[in-house]
Amino acid sequence: MFGFHRAPPLPTAERALPGRDTPIPLHEAHHVLGTALRGPFEGLEQAVFGMGCYWGAEKAFWTLPGVHTTAVGYAGGSTRNPSYEEVCSGRTGHTEAVLVVYDSEKLAYDVLLKKFWEGHDPTQGMRQGNDVGTQYRSVIHTSSDAQLQAALASRLAFGQALRAAGHGDITTEIIEAPQFFYAEQYHQQYLSRNPAGYCGLGGTGVNCPAGIPAP
Repeated sequence: MFGFHRAPPLPTAERALPGRDTPIPLHEAHHVLGTALRGPFEGLEQAVFGMGCYWGAEKAFWTLPGVHTTAVGYAGGSTRNPSYEEVCSGRTGHTEAVLVVYDSEKLAYDVLLKKFWEGHDPTQGMRQGNDVGTQYRSVIHTSSDAQLQAALASRLAFGQALRAAGHGDITTEIIEAPQFFYAEQYHQQYLSRNPAGYCGLGGTGVNCPAGIPAP
């Protein structure tokens, strides 16, 4: 999961790899929760987060009560149905991302935001720790206006907390969710299948204020 020494710029849509029309095949249920990895997810909410290596990021979310399923994949770029190797080349524009499907009556979106902000360092740009590359950038992809406003408010609040603790500015991208492309089967719930596997995530130690109202 280690990237380049210096992150290349994001490719334009014209320069990105073309990809393919056929989605990555998935044959198994969630390795921990036993639920389907693909939808439709009727009556449930969806959120997408990118916070570095998606192996550790996915594990952080599947442990939360109220989460129905999680899956890792690629989002935010131009290449359709990319492979892991293509994403790591820096020529797709995607970041490694985690899809979180949850029951909003049991789990508030603010809890997911708090887990996101505290689970990594959102000030590092195109990297996360020793993992360097465009695929490790920090993102929040929202599926509703309520999510968007909550994410923006939480970025403001956590940014103030980070600066007070001596950290730099947040570089996290917050946008309406682009298409999410599922990663290969062997990446799904990787740290459940491989408990001693690599996880390069590390937070700043700064607490994120919870329950921040939308502006």
